[in-house]
Amino acid sequence: MDDQALNRIADALERMAPAPLDAPDFAAAPAFVWHVEPDRLEHVTQVNRVDLDLLVGINRSRDTLLDNTRRFAAGFKANNALLWGARGMGKSSLVKAVHGTLQMDFPDLKLVELQREDMGSVARLLNHLRAAPHRFILFCDDLSFSHDDQHYKSLKAVLDGGIEGRPENVVFYATSNRRHLMPRDMIENERSSAINPSEAVEEKVSLSDRFGLWLGFHPCDQDEYLAMIDRYCGAYGVSVDAETLRAEAIEWQATRGARSGRVAWQFFVDLAGRNGVHIA
Repeated sequence: MDDQALNRIADALERMAPAPLDAPDFAAAPAFVWHVEPDRLEHVTQVNRVDLDLLVGINRSRDTLLDNTRRFAAGFKANNALLWGARGMGKSSLVKAVHGTLQMDFPDLKLVELQREDMGSVARLLNHLRAAPHRFILFCDDLSFSHDDQHYKSLKAVLDGGIEGRPENVVFYATSNRRHLMPRDMIENERSSAINPSEAVEEKVSLSDRFGLWLGFHPCDQDEYLAMIDRYCGAYGVSVDAETLRAEAIEWQATRGARSGRVAWQFFVDLAGRNGVHIA
């Protein structure tokens, strides 16, 4: 094959290859979303979140995560955190609210959201974050793994960092409905069919052990559910007779068969709309 043919092949491959990601302007926004194909960090100028004071019934988790994040924002070492437990109890809301609370005092603290499906690209993302003069909360919502899922190996790059170590300016926060990031029945199935049951799922189950903080979120009781709605009413200026509010709120959760912060917020959205109150 002559040099001219080789040059044509090289030119074609260069056109097919994605252009390298330019250094992002991290000063342009408080938060970013990581996308692949092609790799890019999209600015999020207005983060969808609620104020930290509106999160009721999770005081211990709130204070722990806030203290951990404040230390990190101030330049100290901090733990990766796994927020696990009941659906709709404010796990992802807490991460975003903590970031929003600290942004005023620490404008260089950035939130970067990573989708579980893009976990395989995390090494490329970390290379961009490592080189930046900012501090980053790398956030993955609803993280879990199935039995043939290899993304958990990429997650180790965030938690352990390999020979380079996790970037000093990155901390990883994840939310999950599962404490060990995988279904219990899958754990039991692999144990029962393995030659060495104790080793069958150790690699995956031990992944959650690599988080320095485990923050549990449990279903709320009726008093906490009503307290959430009262807090929303006070914050947004919705005035409703107490007995009427209680009866409607209880009926609302009964029709959904569950109580949670998400259900409380959905009821309040409906209530505010019926009372002509705009929610920012």
